[in-house]
Amino acid sequence: MSTEQFIPKAISNSIEKVSYTWQTPSNIALVKYWGKSNPQIPKNASISFTLNNCHTITTIDFKRKHNSELVSESNKPEVAFNLFFEGKQKEEFKPKIAEFFSRISAYCPYIFEYEMTINSENSFPHSSGIASSASGLSAIAMCLMSLERELNSGLSQEFINKKASFLARLGSGSASRSIEGPLVVWGNHPEIKGSSDLFGVQFPYKVHPIFENYQDAILLVDKGEKQVSSTIGHNLMHKHPYAENRFKQANENLSKISEILQNGNVKEFISLVESEALTLHAMMLTSNPYFILMKPNTLEIINKIWKYRQENNSNICFTLDAGANVHVLYPEVEKENIFQFVDSQLSNYCQKNQYICDTVGFGAKQL
Repeated sequence: MSTEQFIPKAISNSIEKVSYTWQTPSNIALVKYWGKSNPQIPKNASISFTLNNCHTITTIDFKRKHNSELVSESNKPEVAFNLFFEGKQKEEFKPKIAEFFSRISAYCPYIFEYEMTINSENSFPHSSGIASSASGLSAIAMCLMSLERELNSGLSQEFINKKASFLARLGSGSASRSIEGPLVVWGNHPEIKGSSDLFGVQFPYKVHPIFENYQDAILLVDKGEKQVSSTIGHNLMHKHPYAENRFKQANENLSKISEILQNGNVKEFISLVESEALTLHAMMLTSNPYFILMKPNTLEIINKIWKYRQENNSNICFTLDAGANVHVLYPEVEKENIFQFVDSQLSNYCQKNQYICDTVGFGAKQL
């Protein structure tokens, strides 16, 4: 599929000043992607649960520049923006957003015509392994697409979601999976209809009722910033001795989980999801240089979950993202019992006993 479809052919309307606010969720991958090539193309397909309570709310105020402020075509144009995160101006965040705007400029040329004030806040700790870049960049993408829709009336919602996912991906790969829900596939896969390396798509098949309204308790083992960023971790896969086998394994696991999500085999779901989480961290342990993002309490929680599952014949399981925090996944039918287990036992291994109760959600929404 060509990227040409995302380049605006003409701008039909003129807008001087406008503001948009979007709430977009984080997501938790069940089959992980770890390793990519430029520009943000995944080495394997991935699938994630879209979350509900872990989200970013972003407002962008757009104000058209006066003619004297527009940069002539002979000079290299720059995107004019100020960035506020949770009420404070964040100069340290600006280089990443500036790079994002640079990557998307061919697809959103109108951004050079506006001054933007971006105000953003998270419902969860930033940079602690709860995919803050996924929710943050998808929110910016949805605000930009709201502007594009007004500049170029007639765009369908399907196209807007697709292009927003495409744009978000150029800032953070996993952000492509935060536009829609409850299950999103990103990466070309022969068994997922419509799947693409360029954007995320909703899982196209009917999901078994056991996986509807699935629960996720996110245990905040470490709310600090990760010692090694995901960007660095992805780059270390380029010369990783096990990379090719891992990419093959992930694509095979996506085929398996597609069947599992349809037939409702929870025991196979548990085995595959936990294996995927541990394999992700095994790639970190065996890269050069190697690194560890899990903490001692991460392992304590995993062992507690295994013990609880065995003793209670439970369908509880865990997954991990690129960080120390643990996502505790379980069917809604077990919600009451597992909440008590999380609150009375697992929370003891969290910073200040903090955890977030979440559930599967349905993607971005305009506020």
